[in-house]
Amino acid sequence: MIEFLSKIPIKDIVDIVLVVFFLYETYLLVKKTGTRTIFMGVLAFIAIWIIVSQVFQLRLMGEILDRFINVGFILLVVVFQKEIREFLQALGSNKGIRFIAKLFDAKKNSTDEDLKAIMPIVMAAMDMAKRKEGALIAVEQIVSLETFVETGEILNADINARLIENIFFKNSPLHDGAMIISGKKIKAAACILPVSQNQNIPKHLGLRHRSGLGLSQETDAKIVIVSEETGKISLAHQGELIIGISAERLQQELVAK
Repeated sequence: MIEFLSKIPIKDIVDIVLVVFFLYETYLLVKKTGTRTIFMGVLAFIAIWIIVSQVFQLRLMGEILDRFINVGFILLVVVFQKEIREFLQALGSNKGIRFIAKLFDAKKNSTDEDLKAIMPIVMAAMDMAKRKEGALIAVEQIVSLETFVETGEILNADINARLIENIFFKNSPLHDGAMIISGKKIKAAACILPVSQNQNIPKHLGLRHRSGLGLSQETDAKIVIVSEETGKISLAHQGELIIGISAERLQQELVAK
């Protein structure tokens, strides 16, 4: 076995490792969006195509499957358009290098500047939770949220706990919708976010939670939600919703790269 492996060219080994890594990362990407079943079906079809055309070399069946493979790329673009758009948007932005680093699980230590930007968000969320004031705060990561920024009122203000609380005060004209934070700035408020169509969301959760989860399914943003009914703080990220998160964990999750 060892002797057999030693005869395989290094570039072929690297090629196999890269393909496996690409498939694994793609699987993680589609897992959060509910398209995992489709992805597994695509892999099954490719496996059948390889067995038919390469292993058994069935010429007629192989020709038919070849035709499907040729148009399959267009079908995949249609099915996975959101995921492809997210990838290209991040790659084409000035954060593209960071996006590539993230794919290879590059880790960065949190800095004092990160904590300085995050703490006002945590403090404001805690205060609003005590008063049961609803809030929806999206913290941009790598994928740009500029499209959603344009749906609200542009602020470009420094991150400040009191300002955040004033914006989400019940009588404030900007309390409806989401606040978007990017580059250590409050970019905009009263923004419109996509609503998740996930049927597994508990019925008692309202539009804020569904909007926060919806954005987390389309981007890599971290969304802080304060419930107006229960006063609980939730965090939506990568298509998952953590309900009743503590202040300590909220800080850790927001700082984490």
